[in-house]
Amino acid sequence: MPLYNFKQINAVPNATELVDIVLTRTQRRTPTVVHPGYKINRIRSFYMRKIKFTQQTISERLGTLVTDFPRLNDIHPFYSDLCNILYDKDHYKLALGQINTAKSLIEGMSRDYIRMIKYGDSLYRCKSLKRAALGRMCTVLKSKKAAFVYLEEVRKHMSRLPSLDPNTRTLLMCGCPNVGKSSFMNKITRAQVDVQPYAFTTKSLFVGHCDYRYLRWQVIDTPGILDHSLEERNTIEMQAITALAHLTCSVMFFLDISEQCGYTIEQQCSLFKSIKALFVNKELIVVANKIDVQSWETLDPEKKELITSVTDGYGVTSTDGETTGKCTFMTMSNISEQGVSDVKNKACDLLLASRVQNRMVGNKVESVLNRLRVFEPVKRDGVVRDVCIPPSVLKEREKQQDGLDVDGEGRRKKKSRIGYAPTKHDSPSSTPPESEDDDDEMGTSNIKKTARELMWENGGPGVWAPDYRHQYQLANNEWKYDAIPQILNGKNIADYVDPDIEDKLIRLEQEEDQMLRETEAEAMGNDESDLEEEEEAAVQAIRERKKRVQMMARVNSSNNKPVVPREIRGRRRDGRDEDAALDEDNVRKTMKGYGVDVDLMLENSRGRKRTRSLSRSAARRKNASDDEKDDDEMTDVNVSKGEMKRLEKKKKDDRERSRSKSIARLPTVKEPKDLGLKDEAAKRIAVKLEKMGKKSWEGLSGEGDQRKSVHLVKWMNTGKKRMGTHNKR
Repeated sequence: MPLYNFKQINAVPNATELVDIVLTRTQRRTPTVVHPGYKINRIRSFYMRKIKFTQQTISERLGTLVTDFPRLNDIHPFYSDLCNILYDKDHYKLALGQINTAKSLIEGMSRDYIRMIKYGDSLYRCKSLKRAALGRMCTVLKSKKAAFVYLEEVRKHMSRLPSLDPNTRTLLMCGCPNVGKSSFMNKITRAQVDVQPYAFTTKSLFVGHCDYRYLRWQVIDTPGILDHSLEERNTIEMQAITALAHLTCSVMFFLDISEQCGYTIEQQCSLFKSIKALFVNKELIVVANKIDVQSWETLDPEKKELITSVTDGYGVTSTDGETTGKCTFMTMSNISEQGVSDVKNKACDLLLASRVQNRMVGNKVESVLNRLRVFEPVKRDGVVRDVCIPPSVLKEREKQQDGLDVDGEGRRKKKSRIGYAPTKHDSPSSTPPESEDDDDEMGTSNIKKTARELMWENGGPGVWAPDYRHQYQLANNEWKYDAIPQILNGKNIADYVDPDIEDKLIRLEQEEDQMLRETEAEAMGNDESDLEEEEEAAVQAIRERKKRVQMMARVNSSNNKPVVPREIRGRRRDGRDEDAALDEDNVRKTMKGYGVDVDLMLENSRGRKRTRSLSRSAARRKNASDDEKDDDEMTDVNVSKGEMKRLEKKKKDDRERSRSKSIARLPTVKEPKDLGLKDEAAKRIAVKLEKMGKKSWEGLSGEGDQRKSVHLVKWMNTGKKRMGTHNKR
């Protein structure tokens, strides 16, 4: 697992985005309604909360940003120098320092403005101070715009850095450009590094992994290095120099003896001498690559001697003045894969030996060796101790030898019989086939049958169950098949059973029943008074329940009940019998009592059947009216003409009134706009409200305008919905 993972650094927003994030979060997470009528303490706390929340949000964001980026003084020197080469250490520290300074300034502003709001005497003054505080905070953030942009670019580049562990087992490849380093890495690892026939294809460090001796190895491919001074090397070359300087690894320096890379062997050897100081305390292997194009045996003797002199004369002078260092020379080819595995194995072995040796040199080894003890056995006498075979085993072997034929057919037949398995054509109760020769004749009658054979002989699976009693280990083998095999103190439990135990049990049960009867009799004699009290209590409870039932009946039979609402009173059926309701005359009289003209309703109705009934009822009414007229003439002879006119007018008015009521009760077809209105009064109210609404219309957009208006403000539609209410406050 890598020691440093820069991919976990959060993205850095620019100044404008950070301002939007902070203000939006403040608007969504704090109250938004305040009135001048509130107490001044409530108004002050309202605006102080907004300033404090904004300051906390900014401090949290900036603090996380500063914490996510690594401190160059605390990380490994390899990553520290690599960041210095890629991003300039001073510029990097200045950008983080500006972010930290902005955080401190905003915290100071928050304290100052909260202190001033405590002395605000009105809502306007508090609001002005709040706006000033938030505005100054946003101004500070916008002034650090360049630092935010720079840190975001640094984050993107750091996320693309290789995730390697500087302390693990590492193989590092270096050399001139286009000498075969990336091809070798693709051969021994699962990495897919781009390989092209031109120089500087690899422009950064690439990391791969391989396995050797059940251990995980880290392989690093570095960009090509040119032979010039350190000050003239560019950023790409300095990455390889940094890896060589700070990583404890096994170094493989590649040489292209075919010179197809564009650099002569003299130039490559000169590069080796210039970076020789970086190989201190490292295992070095010089690899002559591309032997498929130019073999080592056919190489020019002068070039061969030059390479040999470089490898044989390799030595690094340490600070103590001693010359140390060893170099191993090997040849290989990536195309034919000759020597690829040998180079990898040699580099791993050298690094393992070096790591073990370094640990042995340390101070901790002595304390570990003091606790280790290695014992070697020493002969105590000259007695020869051969293999010992128990006599019982020897006897069993003799029996087996006596039971076999000369050619061993008996053993083969016995095995075939033991290994018999029924097929699907065999019945469950079938037995295994017998061998052609009798067992007694073969001398194998003492061979025990297996459980499988016994199962098929005794009914097959599910019918026969093995008897394990013969495996019991008892003091006396005669006890194995006893009816009660439980043993206690070396004897059967059945030996301790009393032969008269059943008679004693029967007598004990009879005695127990007699004691129970006596106890019940005593209880019955002592509890006669208690029984009388219980009967009186039961009678009293029955009487109380009867009174309660009578009281509820009186309550239910009273007339104090809710009446039918006036709106639906005329629509319900009355309590008449069905026969009376079906009678036409009774129905007519009933409806006339309600003020409904049945004849007029029949005139407005349609249908042949109703027309006929209308004609019959009209004829009946005519006859009745004639009789009534005669009666009126007979009875009202002495009535004056004025009185007659008054009575006729009254009848006419009553007739008109009943007609209007019947018309109002008739079902009418309503217009679509009147479907939701109950009666004429509701309709008049609706018309009045409609006229009042039209008075305030001044040419603005109405229902007919095809315009989609935004009903929610911006802060309700931006950002993520978190805890709290989402409605407009």
